[in-house]
Amino acid sequence: MDGAIFLDPVAIALVFGGSAVVAAVRSTGSDLGRALASLAPLVRTRADAEAQAAGVAVNRIAERAARSGIAAAERAPVVERFLSRAAARLADAPDPQQFLAWGETELSARAERHAAVHAVWRSAADAAPAMGMIGTVMGLIRMFSAMDDPAKIGPGMALALLTTLYGVIVANCIAGPVAARLERLSRAELLWQREALERLSVIAREEQGGPIETRVARIEARLRAA
Repeated sequence: MDGAIFLDPVAIALVFGGSAVVAAVRSTGSDLGRALASLAPLVRTRADAEAQAAGVAVNRIAERAARSGIAAAERAPVVERFLSRAAARLADAPDPQQFLAWGETELSARAERHAAVHAVWRSAADAAPAMGMIGTVMGLIRMFSAMDDPAKIGPGMALALLTTLYGVIVANCIAGPVAARLERLSRAELLWQREALERLSVIAREEQGGPIETRVARIEARLRAA
């Protein structure tokens, strides 16, 4: 079978271009930029590996706080950007409540950014079938307007069928799956980030309570348990 019969520039422009335009109109420029940038972590991100690495990083922060005090938490060897910022905030926060407030604000803002990216891909998935239907109607009009010449009926029918096919592919094989995977990765990321913040807040509370010997002993005991 000749694969070229499945390629039509008009149908491609109508469905792919139309879906992209609809998604762009419903979103902001920054959301569109993040949606395109999300394609890289979509492929390379491993949620389980990230969660395990986060646990190791939190242990390093706890070890540094146990040895040198909570003010030295930001000097722990942490590569992950979110945890590095959390360690710096932990070192500067005057009390655990302010650190927790910062964490809640940070996670809420992150969740909103993720949701905006998901909405871009969901918008494209929702618009693709409609763009396919528009192409189908255009193809039928083109076909019926050429009923007196059988040789001209084929291109109109091809446009009608290809736009329907493209709409199904974009919605169910591209934009829809991308949005679903990004939502799953977002939930996994926010989960380990929240768990990390809770563990760091425990460190902050233990640092503030009791004599220094007691505080160090509690942190070391928790590390051994972990």
